[in-house]
Amino acid sequence: MISSLLELSVRYFSDRGYEAKRDVVMEGVSGSVHRFDLLLEKAADKRLVWVKDWNRTVGVNMVIKVDKAVADVGVRNSVIVATKFSDHAKAYANRRGVTLISRRELYDAVWKRGM
Repeated sequence: MISSLLELSVRYFSDRGYEAKRDVVMEGVSGSVHRFDLLLEKAADKRLVWVKDWNRTVGVNMVIKVDKAVADVGVRNSVIVATKFSDHAKAYANRRGVTLISRRELYDAVWKRGM
């Protein structure tokens, strides 16, 4: 059984052909240093992932923070994995192209492929 949301995320993306690097630190064009839980790479596709293993809803402020950090380091695709997201977070993510993945979606996808 996979115990943490981060481990589940690595399994989910590995099953989709991504190579996952953990605990990535990148400097943005602004000079700010940004930390990401995962850097996913598959061919020319590169994605940065933040995993929020919280027992609360992720709000729009967190999605904005991730969106700005990813833009600062020059990566186009961002993903946030969490238990649940607010409606405002979902709306912002939809407008900006940030992928939101819930714990339930990960479990369902991993269980279908077999743990």
